[in-house]
Amino acid sequence: MSVLRNLVESIRNGGIEVIDLTAPLSSETPILQLPEPFGNTVPFTLKEISRYDDRGPAWYWNDISTGEHTGTHFDAPVHWVTARDGEDVSQVPVDRLIAPAVVLDLSAEAGEDPDFLLEIKHVKAWQEANGPLPDGGWLLYRTGWDARSHDQERFLNADEAGPHTPGISVECARWLAEETPIAGLGVETVGTDAGAAHGFDPAFPCHSFLLGAGKYGLTQLRNLDRLPVTGAVVVAPPLPIVGGSGSPVRVLALVER
Repeated sequence: MSVLRNLVESIRNGGIEVIDLTAPLSSETPILQLPEPFGNTVPFTLKEISRYDDRGPAWYWNDISTGEHTGTHFDAPVHWVTARDGEDVSQVPVDRLIAPAVVLDLSAEAGEDPDFLLEIKHVKAWQEANGPLPDGGWLLYRTGWDARSHDQERFLNADEAGPHTPGISVECARWLAEETPIAGLGVETVGTDAGAAHGFDPAFPCHSFLLGAGKYGLTQLRNLDRLPVTGAVVVAPPLPIVGGSGSPVRVLALVER
């Protein structure tokens, strides 16, 4: 047990920093808005059951109402039609929920162009500088978009043509799904795909290719600027919802200092 004791001691003494990558979950949390005739998720809500009163004199608790894909959340493969027979969120192996992570920072480019797309060349350039992508790990794509997450209008950044948020090109999404060893993709935006991805061929390629390949998604992450380029470990356990396509998740990163 010495490895686990050392881990706990390192967390306590600051040798390992625990960084929360999760956006707070409230009625103000931005949610995806799909056009008609598509169905939409509900905002997160709390409904009080009792609060130290005649409904329950010694306890406070609430009912919650939320969608699986509200706030910082986990996409299971079955979320997309390309993996309709794949894992639901309760079936994701627990040992895949603790994994190494690397950060690709394209925030400068996304700051200049909200429709910026990550291409294969960007990832290969990163690999030349930093080494291979982690086998069974997370590729965390930093765009600086978390700075907008306090304001739904700025976060979704939509006009009459639709949303304008950074994402990943069709070719890069296919390559990440089929040619790299990553377990999943994490982003700061409302979903793993670009705002304009409804017009791509195929539409929503990150969902289509990555989930179709049995890989996972993490969305609406924060604090990626506090992570090293390589070396972090991400802990991302979703609720084990039987038959669920996804779940809100508390994403933590362990960083050795």
